[in-house]
Amino acid sequence: MEAQIQHYENKLAFEMDPSDLFDALNNGEKVIAIDARKAFGFEAEHISTAINIPHREMTTESTQHLDKEVLYVTYCDGIGCNASTKGALNMAKLGFKVKELIGGIEWWKFDGYATEGTNGLPTGLKMECAC
Repeated sequence: MEAQIQHYENKLAFEMDPSDLFDALNNGEKVIAIDARKAFGFEAEHISTAINIPHREMTTESTQHLDKEVLYVTYCDGIGCNASTKGALNMAKLGFKVKELIGGIEWWKFDGYATEGTNGLPTGLKMECAC
């Protein structure tokens, strides 16, 4: 039983689903979504408020402007892509608190949340700033 509990606690410590990310962003929590895909993927479609740091470009220099007190949630296309996993690993190695978004942008849209970009889905639920 202890091994099971530890397993599920570990999963929740390192992964986040779209509804949890949406709630965290809407509630003003210190969380930033990172699109770990190449720039053309980000430009085509991304989660509103996300920043783009392709996993291949994550270095001390390219992340020096980021706050290490923030939780970063990496994402990519979805379950057929591992850019978010590679990005999460890179960010963790660089000393950041990080989780991976389960299902990537595809599950984000599947859950009905809006996206931005040239192919964005603006009709979904949008984040609202309460500040």
